[in-house]
Amino acid sequence: MDDRSLSVKTLLSLGLLLVAVAIYLQTGSHAFIDFDDNEYVYENPMVRAGLSLDGVVWAFCTFWSANWHPIAWLSHMADVQLFGLDAGWHHLTNVALHGLSPVLLFLVLRSMTNAVWRSALVAALFAVHPQHVESVAWIAERKDVLSTFFWLLTMAAYVNFVRNGGIGRYLLLLATYSLGLMSKPMLVTLPVVLLLLDYWPLGRVASRSSSGVRASAWELISEKLPLFALAMTSSAITYFAQRSWGAAASLDVIPLGERISNVLVSAVLYFVKTIYPVSLAVSSPHPSSIGESVPAVEIVVAIATLSVLTALSASQWRARPWIIVGWLWFLIALVPVIGLVQIGSQAMADRYTYVPHIGLFILLVWSVPAVAVRSRYGKFAVGALCASVLLGLSAMARVQAGYWRYGVTLYTHAIRVTNKNWLAWNNLGMQHLNAGRFDTALGCFSEAARIKSNYADAWYNAGVARQRLGQTAQAIESYQTSLRLESRNADGWTNLGLARQTIGDYASAIKAYQTALQLRPEDSLALYNLALAHAARSCEHIQGV
Repeated sequence: MDDRSLSVKTLLSLGLLLVAVAIYLQTGSHAFIDFDDNEYVYENPMVRAGLSLDGVVWAFCTFWSANWHPIAWLSHMADVQLFGLDAGWHHLTNVALHGLSPVLLFLVLRSMTNAVWRSALVAALFAVHPQHVESVAWIAERKDVLSTFFWLLTMAAYVNFVRNGGIGRYLLLLATYSLGLMSKPMLVTLPVVLLLLDYWPLGRVASRSSSGVRASAWELISEKLPLFALAMTSSAITYFAQRSWGAAASLDVIPLGERISNVLVSAVLYFVKTIYPVSLAVSSPHPSSIGESVPAVEIVVAIATLSVLTALSASQWRARPWIIVGWLWFLIALVPVIGLVQIGSQAMADRYTYVPHIGLFILLVWSVPAVAVRSRYGKFAVGALCASVLLGLSAMARVQAGYWRYGVTLYTHAIRVTNKNWLAWNNLGMQHLNAGRFDTALGCFSEAARIKSNYADAWYNAGVARQRLGQTAQAIESYQTSLRLESRNADGWTNLGLARQTIGDYASAIKAYQTALQLRPEDSLALYNLALAHAARSCEHIQGV
């Protein structure tokens, strides 16, 4: 490599890093978001303690929050060790990881294809696309940016092994892949993506040598058997983690037909929003969560769109192999998060496109006709178009990242760009409740309960707001509705007891406290108020005598 090409590569790498950081540097002044950030950092006692031997053991042994990702936990602990609970620095760690990933992506693509500018453009699209804001600006999604960093390191290690061989290089490949899986199990599809790369651009399926030697499919697969074994192990651990936490929705809650319908429509929407990234929101609840189904016309359109795009991609497998590779990368990388195994209440989420997008970007960039860049005017036109797209996406990403400054701005925006978003209404209500705006909070909780009438949390939170407004009778009704929907809410029984005690119904209050203590024996508030209720009831009897 001559000095000129080296300097171009260095300048492009630096430019990618600076562009990514410039968009997200604002998050250094953002707060924690009480939507998983509490579970992952500031209310998690193991993380709050920083790095320790006990913390390391916990990270590798826990299924906390329905996941097994010890490397992600250790990264949060390291942040606390270095920066305490300063949210800005936790955000900037995400920014640093996101800034390094497009540089890695550029270097790996450049190494595989020898195409400097196309590789740089793919990496730039990854750096600035607005759908990636959720992964970067959300501290709890550290697992996304961290696992993708290891995904790209694994690709680099794989290319190094393919070209140079050696057991040491293969062990490095296994190490980077293992670290990625222990950051987020999203990487379970990476061995399949490596098989795609064997076809293009590595050209291992059909050698370009004059002898026409072909590598057998079995050779390519068997070479990756240890990677598949690691992926299967990670999948099994993840299954047990989600099962133990009760995070996976059963087929009774979301039937298979509804899941498949949502998979088809979501895959198309992810593709559409790649081209036209508008109405991006932190939460997009599944239609089944409010008893609705995906409209039949949307299913038909989705099937037709996916069929046409897949057929067109397959038809180009010889002439333009990057099209089928990019399209399959996109679809395959979505499999763990597309919703066949439903985790959580979301129909889709922007963060799920973080890795799949790379395949689409490769497809789009490499499909720019070569003839368009052969002439001076063609190069100018393509360059101007690319610059305009990147500037537009950067501006949109910067605006989108701004919504993550506070919970109120985040959820208000989500409500504005989505329909019937009961989760955003409830979360917005919590922001107002914690700030003492009880009337506004009650309105938000009431709207959440109107949209999703069986949403126990909304009824419970409405009870809290009503109790703080002095509306005790209405608070009791809200608590009772909540507990009919979710009878194991110890806080609900304790608060119901407090409300009953306020109006002098000590017998009912005592029963509520006793139920709370059966569910949570260490509930000191319930125990204390139980004693007060017994004392007050005894005084009533004495006075009555």
